Amino acid sequence: MKNSELNIIKNIFISVGENRLRLAQIYFDQSISEIKFFSDSVEWEDVNTDEKKKFFVNRYNSDNEAIRNVIDGKFNVLIPGGIDPHVHFNTPGFEEREDFQHASTAAAFGGVTTIIDMPCTSLPPVTSVNNLEIKLDALKGKSVIDFAFWGGVSRNDIENKINIQNQINSLSEAGVAGFKAYLISGMKTFKDVNIEQMKYIAEFIASTGKPLGVHAEDKFLVESRRLRFQETNRNTWRQYCLARDVLTEEKAVKEMIEISKLTGVKTHIVHLSSKLGLDLISEAQKNAIAITSETCPHYLYFTQEDFLNEDISAFLKTAPPVKFEEDKIALWNGLADGTLNFLVTDHAGSIPERDKSSENFWNVYGGIPGVEHRIPFLFSEGFLKSKLSLEQTINLLSTNAADFFKLKNKGKLEKGFDADFALINLWNSDMIKASNMHSKGKHTPFEGVEFNSTVEKTWLRGNLVADRNTDIETIFGGEFISV
Repeated sequence: MKNSELNIIKNIFISVGENRLRLAQIYFDQSISEIKFFSDSVEWEDVNTDEKKKFFVNRYNSDNEAIRNVIDGKFNVLIPGGIDPHVHFNTPGFEEREDFQHASTAAAFGGVTTIIDMPCTSLPPVTSVNNLEIKLDALKGKSVIDFAFWGGVSRNDIENKINIQNQINSLSEAGVAGFKAYLISGMKTFKDVNIEQMKYIAEFIASTGKPLGVHAEDKFLVESRRLRFQETNRNTWRQYCLARDVLTEEKAVKEMIEISKLTGVKTHIVHLSSKLGLDLISEAQKNAIAITSETCPHYLYFTQEDFLNEDISAFLKTAPPVKFEEDKIALWNGLADGTLNFLVTDHAGSIPERDKSSENFWNVYGGIPGVEHRIPFLFSEGFLKSKLSLEQTINLLSTNAADFFKLKNKGKLEKGFDADFALINLWNSDMIKASNMHSKGKHTPFEGVEFNSTVEKTWLRGNLVADRNTDIETIFGGEFISV
């Protein structure tokens, strides 16, 4: 195809490793056809202010050949579309709290072009091929971005005497990205499993080569403490956090490491919150045990002291809860040294007036709708504060997840890859306001926090799907990705 028949984004900076950038332009239709560079690589320090950027731009001007659709990137940074591999978009079943139409729109405005939806917050849950097909049918024409699914295994399946091996194998063949199970769950439609049941499940999942994602908190510790507190009418955030302290995560992670050693399953600990858990995972990885993990923005920004802020206390509730300063620091280090594979949101919306208003903290719904804020957060709090390099930031937001889940043609700016882009302005800032969110549930513990970066535009397979500054028609062109 001739370049004159393609779209082009010109005047963009592209990461070329560590903190280096090159001025470039990209030719594309649904996929990337060509990338032209117009400068040698320069360090971020050479362009890290508006004044320096303008000086650099004056030295290097990309060509202005006639193309049918020329987009001016205005010398911002173009990254591969973000991938959030841990979200709860709820369609079908719990759509009063969140749905794919709203959540996928929020994702697009947050620079995310692909998500992997969890199996547990759908009705029916994605625990069989039949249920998977019901979900796919419900999502026709309802997603702005591309999506894959986690499959799931729950105690419900075991109690109903389902053939677990056949269920896992058939879901794997149907294209789920991995399998989710809980060591503690409050969902009647997706119950937790005990350690022996987890071992049984893990053996079958190991044979698929796909990851077993585990919510890792010890049920006995959590439930025994909760009952003791509730019996004495101790119902504040303090007791909630005490019941789900770092020891509950440590014990569960230890157990999952042993299961990984025993079965060879690729265990993935979801939404890790503690230094103790991280240290165990790091040591296991050094011993060649197949265990990985992820964390979320709230564990990197907040501590339990933030529950004292009554304006956000209920909005900050999630499971596991945020921990302490030493845990925050450790998790940032885990992202930097590669112990943690990627940053996710565990996006979970709610109706704040109903779900986040109880004076009894045990009854407050746990969940944070964060898919729109993940990319600006990590650029602002990670890269621009020198906790991560530019390359690490992009890998944690996109490339690592694409590689981990084997998402074909996603996660890189390379010829032949999908034209999934997010244009990032690192010279702009934005104050987070729930009223500006595109998700259905408009609440966030980040209310009033300023991030020093913004997502200007987002493209999915060559189509502009979000523009910060211009109203465009919403395109529900997202497709299912079979893995």
